[in-house]
Amino acid sequence: MSLSTAPAPQPAGGPPDAGGGPEGSPLKRLFAFSSLNAAKLGSLQVVIGLVVIWTVFALAHDRFLTATNLTNLALQIAAVGTISIGVVLVLLLGEIDLSIGSVSGLCAGIMAVLNVKHGLDPVLAIVLALLAGAAIGLLQGAIVTAFGVPSFVVTLGGLIAWQGAQLMVLGDTGSINVTDPTITGLTSTFYPAEVGWALAAAGLAVAVVATVRSRRSRTAAGLPVGAVAWDVVRIALPAAVGVAALLMFGSARGVPLSVLIFLGLVIAMDLVCRRTLFGRHLFAIGGNAKAARRVGIKVKRIRLLVFVLASTFAAAGGILAASRLLAVNQASGSGDVLLNAIAGAVIGGTSLFGGRGSVWSALLGALVIGSVSNGMDLLALESSVKFMVTGAVLVLAVVIDATTNRRRDDA
Repeated sequence: MSLSTAPAPQPAGGPPDAGGGPEGSPLKRLFAFSSLNAAKLGSLQVVIGLVVIWTVFALAHDRFLTATNLTNLALQIAAVGTISIGVVLVLLLGEIDLSIGSVSGLCAGIMAVLNVKHGLDPVLAIVLALLAGAAIGLLQGAIVTAFGVPSFVVTLGGLIAWQGAQLMVLGDTGSINVTDPTITGLTSTFYPAEVGWALAAAGLAVAVVATVRSRRSRTAAGLPVGAVAWDVVRIALPAAVGVAALLMFGSARGVPLSVLIFLGLVIAMDLVCRRTLFGRHLFAIGGNAKAARRVGIKVKRIRLLVFVLASTFAAAGGILAASRLLAVNQASGSGDVLLNAIAGAVIGGTSLFGGRGSVWSALLGALVIGSVSNGMDLLALESSVKFMVTGAVLVLAVVIDATTNRRRDDA
């Protein structure tokens, strides 16, 4: 059941405002179009920004667009991008989770201690670390839902508390080297290009079948069906990007397992958000929690589950980071992990005001943040500059989001 009503279409050639309206200048007309249609443009704006970023760095450094560097970029964003998936879910509720960085470091430490110091099977150590993340999310979500404490306060406390727990878990050494091939293989395993082509063909077939079935079901139900050309574009553009990525991976070391894990999680959660009752309830609560409660949606239950998922994804991201760095230490999960995870979700197009966004924004935002960081590393810029640029990009994304949200409310 939809809880929002689509705004009535604006009459063609509507009356200009006091300042002359959008008709007054091409700039105003373009701004009005981009603001009122931001929901429709969606990820396209982020893709255009990504193309601009890649163009700038390609002109500034000849190694940026090489297959080796782009493969390294993909490996770099897998861990933080995985954490961003959980951030997207929390933001869709209109909430925030500031503890994800600490949770990722703590759960990575739990995995390392269980495997290295206690000799536990690596798969079991990974599972227990993920369960620890879920338990943390359950605790924080229970406090938010049961006592009505703002998630900002609860997770800010969690940021500090779980960092202390991480120091306790790691012990006096403060650092644990991860050497088990099962764990390190998560980010060091590369498959031949044929595997990637097979997976891409299967994904394309599923997308085509799902699109055809959706059109048929909507037609049978008497619902409006969009133009076939739009569906073709929706399938063709991701397919083209996938082909380019596979060609790039094939000319380097092959298709990374960590990228497949990250992409698989994005696709799975996107389907959950778009095709399940849980996903519809998630967007409904983010759009208007009071209205959602009135129509019988279990708001507290959904909130609790989202915080569990967010911390679980944070744990998964921490495990991937430990696998890539071959170690867990006191700095794991700290630094710019929290900033990049939240910035990636927001820059990718998920609204801070709740109810608007897509799980794909975790991938797009991670690409933007990762590309900026990777490009500045190639140019040998200082860390201070990197932090300032990343912060500026985040603020710009929030300003655009706030402007779009205000114009949607006024429309």
